[in-house]
Amino acid sequence: MTTGWYCSKTFGSGSQSDAEAITEVEHRKHFVALDGLRGLAAISVVIFHFMEMAILDYTKNFIGHGFLAVDFFFCLSGFVMGYAYDDRIRTLGFIRFVRHRLIRLHPMVVFGAVLGLLAFLFDPFMPVPASYGVGRITMLFLTTLLVVPYPTMVERTHNLFGLNAPEWSLFWEYIASIVYALVLWRVARPALGVLLCIAALWLGICGYRDGWIYNGWDANGFWTGAARVSFSFLAGLFIYRYHLIWKNNLHFYAIGALLVLTFVMPFFSHEWLAEELVVFVFYPSLIMMGAGIHVSGVTEKLCSFLGRLSYPLYMTHYVALWIFMNFYQHHTIGYGMTAFIIGLSVTSLTIFAYGVMRFVDEPLRRRLRHMEKS
Repeated sequence: MTTGWYCSKTFGSGSQSDAEAITEVEHRKHFVALDGLRGLAAISVVIFHFMEMAILDYTKNFIGHGFLAVDFFFCLSGFVMGYAYDDRIRTLGFIRFVRHRLIRLHPMVVFGAVLGLLAFLFDPFMPVPASYGVGRITMLFLTTLLVVPYPTMVERTHNLFGLNAPEWSLFWEYIASIVYALVLWRVARPALGVLLCIAALWLGICGYRDGWIYNGWDANGFWTGAARVSFSFLAGLFIYRYHLIWKNNLHFYAIGALLVLTFVMPFFSHEWLAEELVVFVFYPSLIMMGAGIHVSGVTEKLCSFLGRLSYPLYMTHYVALWIFMNFYQHHTIGYGMTAFIIGLSVTSLTIFAYGVMRFVDEPLRRRLRHMEKS
């Protein structure tokens, strides 16, 4: 295997929602393998969410570390942000940058909020609780549309976004984007390294205190979410700024398998330390390797497809999760039937996400970009 560090500055744009942005900047290298890795992570987190509804003991869940996909997303996003905007944000300006991010991300926020509201109102296995009047439901919907945390739903474990739970990570994605546009793009490389060390210490303290780094999605773990995005986003940006692209001959499927192994790895006696080693060392290394491999043919098409699919899948899949949970709580079914239902659900959601990608997300974003340019 021949390897080497790629130090060219002819980078491009990012992942889907960020990885797909690579294709929007002309004449730049397209790290298509990163699209594929993001897609694998999105599918894995969907499976994880179903499994955690069925098996409450994470140590008995075959994909019990699927939540680490979010940390991988954050790291990839930091790499992508520098890749897409470091050399043009000065001329682009803050307002146009925000418009770009809203066009990229917000159509699926709105679509996911509508789906979440419909699923809440018409869940066949759980009627709307009597305590939810029109005013409270309206507030839940509006805060979901505006990506404002509103962790008031007891029935949904005080998720920051009860109508569409995955939005918690998007909230931090927005925060990271704003901090990048206001501050981080100006930060010199040595200072970025200092910030990365501080973020690592913060996340280390959170992991040691909580026993793992799963938190961040509810009211109690709010600041752990901040620590998770701080380290991983800065790590990705650090990789880009220092051009840490490891050219290698590894196959995409080998790197993809390494990523999936982190989701299915067993639990350890010092769990927080194992998870943080994955986040601190392994995920940045995967991005370095993934950005340094060449894919072509069927694999290239597959990676591109997975990248395009990942964001619509991530932002729409939870519509079925609460329904599944309510069904599972009211019906006694065996492991075989549970596996069948989960498999069928994941397949159906993937097909649904493909339809959303083709007929909602991509056409709407094209239309919004056209309106912005005209």
